[in-house]
Amino acid sequence: MKPKTLINLARVVISLAALAFLVWKIGLGETLDVFRAADLRLLVLAFALFATSLFVRAGRWATLLWALGLRVPFLRLVRLYFVGQFFSSFLPSQFGGDVVRALELTEDTPTPAAVGTVLVDRMTGLMVLMAMGLLTLPFSATRLAPWLVGLLVVVAGGGLLAGGLLLEGRLLRRLTGWLPERLSLSGSGAPGKLYAAITGCGWRALGRAFAISLAFNLINISINYLCGRAVGIDVGLDYFFITAPLISVTGMIPISVGGVGVRDWVMVALFDPVGIDDNAAAAMSWCLYGVSAATGLVGGLLYLWGGARNIVRARDHEPDRSPRR
Repeated sequence: MKPKTLINLARVVISLAALAFLVWKIGLGETLDVFRAADLRLLVLAFALFATSLFVRAGRWATLLWALGLRVPFLRLVRLYFVGQFFSSFLPSQFGGDVVRALELTEDTPTPAAVGTVLVDRMTGLMVLMAMGLLTLPFSATRLAPWLVGLLVVVAGGGLLAGGLLLEGRLLRRLTGWLPERLSLSGSGAPGKLYAAITGCGWRALGRAFAISLAFNLINISINYLCGRAVGIDVGLDYFFITAPLISVTGMIPISVGGVGVRDWVMVALFDPVGIDDNAAAAMSWCLYGVSAATGLVGGLLYLWGGARNIVRARDHEPDRSPRR
């Protein structure tokens, strides 16, 4: 069996095992009862906001690409975001949504620009989310367990520091300047070309990307809040500003399928200190996955439609090989 297949199978096993152990511990029936009683109106609103957020993120991506002089149609970027959501939600593959977006965009742009803008696009969103979490932490730290406060400071602070160093550019170029050209970020090899695309957007475009990220993250926090309210979690909105960075980072850990299982455990741990029942916290996690998966299904349909259209187009352009009389 190929290593990639083994890794994908391991992710499926981890997701199922983590989820199975959690529902065994807290009770499957009780969690299903909370999940079935969820307010569908709030979940539909959360789905609408999630779909809207993909348009917002596509605008952020367009800002970065246009700063590099690459005029990719906005609707194509929206489609790629929906398609990427499908891969992120359902497939136990190393080709997550960001990787799929980058691969698809290489049809229109140079590979370094496609990969670099996807990385910066993701990075600006996470940096703003982490900054929001740290800024609101002093107002709600007393409601968190000490280990959660420490975890948020380490994750958010470390993420901001790493992102700032990567975007700054000059320091990392100096630190890697002694490496062979094929490895150096200041060389003309693949790493150097990729890093040139990452830092080539310019601070004006990055400023716009950060502003768009602020709008997106407010939507993201609202989605979390609506999913919580849908299952009866009555916690102030400020608490979701703190927990959203940890929830988002958990969903990106490449050891599960769409964060299933791992995110559920994190959700229970995050909301237990404020007196939220474990079943309600797990049900909220399922609602979040359901909203993202429903949006991913839209992306899957767009992907199938695009593939079918390409097949028809290729068939129409095939030369006529029928025998002539």
